[in-house]
Amino acid sequence: MARLPIATKESVPEAQRTTFDEMVKGLGSVPRYGPGSVLIHVPKAHQWATLLNHYLREESSLSKKIQELAMLVTARELDCQHIWNAHAGSARKAGVRSELVDALRDRKELPALALDEAAVVNYGREFFRTRRVSRGAFQSALEQFGRQGVVAPSAPQPPRRSQPPRRSRVGARRCFDSIGLRAPPKPLDISSR
Repeated sequence: MARLPIATKESVPEAQRTTFDEMVKGLGSVPRYGPGSVLIHVPKAHQWATLLNHYLREESSLSKKIQELAMLVTARELDCQHIWNAHAGSARKAGVRSELVDALRDRKELPALALDEAAVVNYGREFFRTRRVSRGAFQSALEQFGRQGVVAPSAPQPPRRSQPPRRSRVGARRCFDSIGLRAPPKPLDISSR
């Protein structure tokens, strides 16, 4: 059972109702399933997430095969059934081998991976399991996909249903920590906040 009812124009903040109307017009209806059905409750956030999603899917330097493999690794590591179901078929169509899809799904030993596949799987697994990416996994991804190919997918994503709220609040920091941002010369004292 959904925790939130389906959004209506009256249920969203008054200042965002025009954006709600624009989003619903573009979508054809109020989203009833998936992350969009949650984000539409805050239309401005939904609008920004949609723009980021479009960029990552349509303008990314990564091939569709690699994009879909990254989605599967993300879905599996976060145990997000909705995202897995939305991407398993399209991953196969994009060229991800069925034996790799099945091994990821079943958490079995993976078949031999091409260098680009290994870079995505290793980067994604480290990122979601440790909130960091090792120098080796980062370097491998950088060599396979270049700077843009590493940075764009590491951008903060809207939280998935399976992520607890605490995780989403630190999402940007976690994402950028994986890239290895330099610390400011004088660290901020955040202990009292």
